[in-house]
Amino acid sequence: MIGDFFREKFTSKGLYDSKTVINRDSEAAIDKTVLFGSSGLLLIITAAFLLRPTSSALLLNELYIFVTTQIGVLYLVAAIFTIVFLSWLACSSYGSIVLGAANKPHYSTAKWASMLFCSGIGGSLIYWGGTEWVFYYIDPPFGLSPLSDESLKWALAYGLFHWGPVGWSFYCLPAIALGCSYYLEGSSNFRLSEACRPILKDFTTRWPGRVVDLLFLFGVIASSATGLGFGIAIVSAATSGLFQIADSSILQISVIASATVLITFSVYRGLDKGILVLSTVNVFMALLFICSVFLLGPSKFILEMGVVSLGTFAGEFFEMLTWSDPRERNDFVESWTVFYWAWWIALGPFMGMFIARVSEGRTIRQVIVGVLAYGSAGCALFFIVLGNFSLSLQLDGAYDLVAKVSEGISPAVIMAEVVSFLPFPKIWLAYLAVIGLIFTATTYDSASYVLASGSSKSFGASRQPARWLRVFWAMALGALPLTLLYLGGLRELQTASLIGSLPIMSLYIVLASSIVRTLKKIQLQVS
Repeated sequence: MIGDFFREKFTSKGLYDSKTVINRDSEAAIDKTVLFGSSGLLLIITAAFLLRPTSSALLLNELYIFVTTQIGVLYLVAAIFTIVFLSWLACSSYGSIVLGAANKPHYSTAKWASMLFCSGIGGSLIYWGGTEWVFYYIDPPFGLSPLSDESLKWALAYGLFHWGPVGWSFYCLPAIALGCSYYLEGSSNFRLSEACRPILKDFTTRWPGRVVDLLFLFGVIASSATGLGFGIAIVSAATSGLFQIADSSILQISVIASATVLITFSVYRGLDKGILVLSTVNVFMALLFICSVFLLGPSKFILEMGVVSLGTFAGEFFEMLTWSDPRERNDFVESWTVFYWAWWIALGPFMGMFIARVSEGRTIRQVIVGVLAYGSAGCALFFIVLGNFSLSLQLDGAYDLVAKVSEGISPAVIMAEVVSFLPFPKIWLAYLAVIGLIFTATTYDSASYVLASGSSKSFGASRQPARWLRVFWAMALGALPLTLLYLGGLRELQTASLIGSLPIMSLYIVLASSIVRTLKKIQLQVS
């Protein structure tokens, strides 16, 4: 009823028909303040890190320790709040409201799910999918004994937890807020400040709103650096193993250059002809890779351990959700759960904008259930297959992942060596490099599209940001991840997400309040 009412209302006004746009100008309007502010910030940070690498690395380390040890519990509270709020929203009468006036979703479920998954994950899933359990096995939660059977059970389940419904809920809440703003309130763009308009009111277009947009773009840049850094490391390690060359800065620069060329072409082509095509190819290659590892590896063992992992995850979900380690037995929560929630939060508005953009014609309930279910299922598939394949190598004595991690070997290098145990290792190393590059490029072009959207006042007749602006962000984004890899690696990449998430975390309450106010107003208009 509510969805039909708004379809009729908006279509009659010519606002949300798929062939019309709010801004009928032929070109998109650029917000110079936000564009120059965000790109200037990127330039300053990158230059400072390159000019003073030692002091920059020390500063990042101090920031990492402060955030994780002093305010880490706030991230746990944010996780509980977000998953509970979305569960209530999906089950309420608000869940039937349709985002937009389309009679059916703009994209099929398969295409929609593939874009969500590829844009939201990137090469990070390959980076961690086969190795994350090792870190938990060596340094387990709850004060468990390292390298024990009990720690192994929890190690395999925690990967599913950190990449499961809670993480994807951090993407979903901003998506609903932005969808309400654009499709239901009539906003001319997907800016985060517009999603906060029910709270900010007249301050939306003034400095409070501008600050929200700048914080959003800062979060996108910082969190993208983390994910892109992981993806670059995977491609570089696989290429190094394939051609037996050093995994050097020159090789990583070459990887970034290759990814930049690919995504510049993709974002130039636009959403339907670029990002959609790249996502479709990516999903096909990813599923082929996972199916091949499952069939060529110890299939029975992978399946059996997968069932155990899913059972532990389902049975212990609420304990993992609320575990804060008040007695501080180790730094597991700070190093992993807090880091992951910070990463998801920093990426939240970025992915929320993208999800809202591709979810026209779907109900709020469909968006919530689809994002949480499809995203979690895709991640679980990678962790179960890759994680248990590498575990089988550990248990059989074929490859000692525990020793490699203890020696400080990068997960990217370990993953490349794990793939080498498949039949025809050279072929699979090349395949890993290609799929890692496409995963990285998919994240790149999605981030570029979102940054271009966030720095636009309105869209043109194409309903997309200006082409030159998308290309600009595609080329600019490669600087920060390369700089962070140059400074040291994993800790620096993690810290980027932590810093980027701090200002955004407080906005989640504002976004949730804005959603409720908007939907209440809708129900009053319908009644």
